Amino acid sequence: MSAAIDPPSRAGRSVPSRRLSRLWHIGRATTDLAAGVGVRGMMELARSRRSGEVARIQLSPEATKRFTDRLARMRGAVMKMGQLMSMDGTEMFTPEAAEIMAELRDRAEPMPMSQLNKILESEWGRDWRKAFRRFEFQPMAAASIGQVHRAETKDGRRVALKIQFPGVRESIDSDIDNLGFFARNLGMVPKGMDIGPLLEEARVQLHQEADYEAEAASMMRYRALVGDDADFFVPAVHDDLSTDRILAMDFADGVSIDHLAESSYSRAERDRAASLLVRLMIRELFDFGLAQTDPNFGNYLYDAQSKRVVLLDFGAALPVPGEIAEQYRALAHAALADDEAGLRQAAMALGLMAPDVDTATAKALVEMIRVSSEVLRPGIYDFGSSDLFERLYVKGRDMYMDEAFTHLPEPITMFLQRKFAGMFMLCRRLRARVDLRGMLDPYL
Repeated sequence: MSAAIDPPSRAGRSVPSRRLSRLWHIGRATTDLAAGVGVRGMMELARSRRSGEVARIQLSPEATKRFTDRLARMRGAVMKMGQLMSMDGTEMFTPEAAEIMAELRDRAEPMPMSQLNKILESEWGRDWRKAFRRFEFQPMAAASIGQVHRAETKDGRRVALKIQFPGVRESIDSDIDNLGFFARNLGMVPKGMDIGPLLEEARVQLHQEADYEAEAASMMRYRALVGDDADFFVPAVHDDLSTDRILAMDFADGVSIDHLAESSYSRAERDRAASLLVRLMIRELFDFGLAQTDPNFGNYLYDAQSKRVVLLDFGAALPVPGEIAEQYRALAHAALADDEAGLRQAAMALGLMAPDVDTATAKALVEMIRVSSEVLRPGIYDFGSSDLFERLYVKGRDMYMDEAFTHLPEPITMFLQRKFAGMFMLCRRLRARVDLRGMLDPYL
């Protein structure tokens, strides 16, 4: 008996794989974004900077959809950039544009059936259907590197199958080169900033994310670290179905964690889910020595029935050296003591500022850290009523425009900062109340 077939509702389009083709698509996406903002929008952004107010990018739904459609079609490194742009779009884009941008966290265009079938036959052989009782050809989700299918094996296992897009792994280098070209030549980074090390680390990490065998190993290591914690579920890997281009794991029910912001979920559920993930982030740094550094909200599911948070996607899991954890501990101590000299020393140790930074810039950077450390005040911090994001946004934007950020820290610090910022955004999105200080105290 062959596997039951659930035919796809749309055929999908092939992934652009040649460098010139992808460069053309990146150029079109950049043009769409600039055209969507328009001359008036550029003037308003400049005016807001002079006045110190926070301005939102006024993109029409039509312009935003053109931009996201372009990134969704490209997949790969370019789409991942768009996903990060979308994570807290509520403060940068109009609500209508932010809603469309948020779609990038949950979807890319699925690959055509012809490409999917070629991959399945290449990885599992021509008779692959004999191993399954049911295989849903319509993907549950499609992301930057691959798409996910639900299936049931002949022996009754419910599995999720992450199947890599053809050509995406091979296009990572050209994507990074193309993004670097646009960043350097279109004024996307401050003058004098050397983004080479960051681009190189992004290249390495994207290759790691496309290495499903390495991700399987990270998933199993993380599963062992979580252990019997009843608040979390890390799917097990199914080795007999996993290959170089297919990662098979337990199927897990749930909705993307940011859905808890909807009115159907209670404040208590939002607070609990956010607190669980903040506690896990602290354990990654100080207990695990292993951090899942991709803060995409789609990497966390909430199972309302079991009340567990499901942890997915370990392609961006990175080891955290002990000295890095100690430097963050020193930074936290200095922040709690309001020790300006200690903050500067710890920030330099982490590479958040250059050793030869001028006095004015160092003072401004230390002030940003002091402002952000208000989340460490004793007691529960209410992210929903806080205007911390706006204050940091204005300070950071002005310093960026004044070319203060010309120094990049070590890549691991950059990716940890991305994880911390992602958890901050999630707590804000859920309007959660979190006792971060109480969770951190045992480690200080």
